[in-house]
Amino acid sequence: MKYIDYNRLLANRCKRRNFLLGAGFLTGLTITSQSYPVLANQRFSDYPFSLGVASGDPLPDAVVIWTRLAPNPLMGGGMPLSNVPVRWKVALDEKMRRVVRRGTAMATPELAHSVHVDVRGLEPKRWYWYQFQVGREFSPIGRTRTAPAFNSPVQELNFAFVSCQDWQNGFYTAFHHLAKENLDLVVHLGDYIYEYGPEANAPRQHNGPEIITLQDYRNRHALYKTDPNLQAAHGACPWIFTWDDHEVENNYANLIPENEQDPEEFIQRRVNAYQAYYEHMPLRRSSLPTGPDMMLYRRFTFGNLAEFNVLDTRQYRTDQPCNDGLKPRCAEAVDGNATMTGSEQEQWLLTGLDKSQSRWNIIAQQTMFAQYNFNVNPSPAVFNMDQWDGYVAQRNRILNFMNDRQPSNPVVITGDIHSSWVHDLKLDFDNPSSPTVGTEFVGTSVSSDFPAQFIAPVQASLVNNPHTKFFDGAFRGYVRCKLTPALWQTDYRVVSSIIDMNASVRTLASFVLEDGKPGAIAN
Repeated sequence: MKYIDYNRLLANRCKRRNFLLGAGFLTGLTITSQSYPVLANQRFSDYPFSLGVASGDPLPDAVVIWTRLAPNPLMGGGMPLSNVPVRWKVALDEKMRRVVRRGTAMATPELAHSVHVDVRGLEPKRWYWYQFQVGREFSPIGRTRTAPAFNSPVQELNFAFVSCQDWQNGFYTAFHHLAKENLDLVVHLGDYIYEYGPEANAPRQHNGPEIITLQDYRNRHALYKTDPNLQAAHGACPWIFTWDDHEVENNYANLIPENEQDPEEFIQRRVNAYQAYYEHMPLRRSSLPTGPDMMLYRRFTFGNLAEFNVLDTRQYRTDQPCNDGLKPRCAEAVDGNATMTGSEQEQWLLTGLDKSQSRWNIIAQQTMFAQYNFNVNPSPAVFNMDQWDGYVAQRNRILNFMNDRQPSNPVVITGDIHSSWVHDLKLDFDNPSSPTVGTEFVGTSVSSDFPAQFIAPVQASLVNNPHTKFFDGAFRGYVRCKLTPALWQTDYRVVSSIIDMNASVRTLASFVLEDGKPGAIAN
């Protein structure tokens, strides 16, 4: 599937934008089937906007706004097999009085009556408010923000990144606090849902057994989106998304499932999972899946200050080496053909870093990038084969590129491992005196578990990993980042409990990066 660079599209938008604005009507990005009737008199069994609203993929002149009609969200949505016109508007004020864009989108059964509107013709670096209406029902009002103009001077960017929000493991108190932060953007690094069936004695239960069918995945996404704290966080600012494994199945790699199963059945499961993911995220039409394929890696630029390279390290990767797991490396782990991203995405990443004119160049991705020897003894070294430690040759190509081409301030942000880490990215991790070429911040989970019995062994193994500046496995939360031209500050924000809906939040640790000086400094 060919990658679409949103930045380049802007240069060709003027004629189309003028036509759309002259017509005064912007359609939602949906597939409308002629076989379904249009529901003229909309009456619903319950509130149709039960899953809230969201926005995402901000550009200097555009942002995607999203909702889904679901009066009975946990039972397929509860909508008739009809196309439903949904009115939308975007305003300059939270009372929705100064409307600058409006239109009608068609919510269709094919996409579970989700609505994705790519609102264009907006002003750069500006807050907007948006709302949907169907019949006499109004959605909550969401707030969003466009990116600054390309290459324009930007003095500050505030964003947070999150990952791993297992519904069953705890409550989303972290999102309650994140929604109150003064953020321009949230980046979600994967495991938005979990595919597992119900777990005994969990704080709250999944709705049904392990998910397989399209209806299963739709109901699971709907369950997660009913959470009021998650809805509040979505409504506060735009989000940028990528996935990890649990949006489909634990530790899958490309078309290879975790455990043996019929290949055709797994491909169909991936088709179902990818479609439901698109239906529930504020993504552009360019990310609409085609069968088992979906374009999710993409790039976002925020003036001259920051550029985000958003990776997909599940869809294209080769199988985990050494039969997966935590173990010493086998020959497969250093195979030059082993890949996390596929060759096309790898070249896209390196080309983008090479051409970037931004001060901070962010690689937003899933599994821990830095090397980490989990053995409490120096040898034999033990690595996690699902992380980049199982794909050593490709990681070395990226590290060598950073050292040779020296893109400005490369920073990797990571999720997946349900714990907090800070790493200096070394040209040679086995040589502590080798150059530091970048920094990695690994964020803890929103609610997913890091087993308590693993904390002490990891702490004991830190001595064998001198490039690792920080580790914590006890707390859940999110990571807040403040960027200026001279300084990057990362705050690890953690909640006091994930089973207390009134839990407090605090900063567990803080680190800074200085422009032009790779390596994190405790603040």
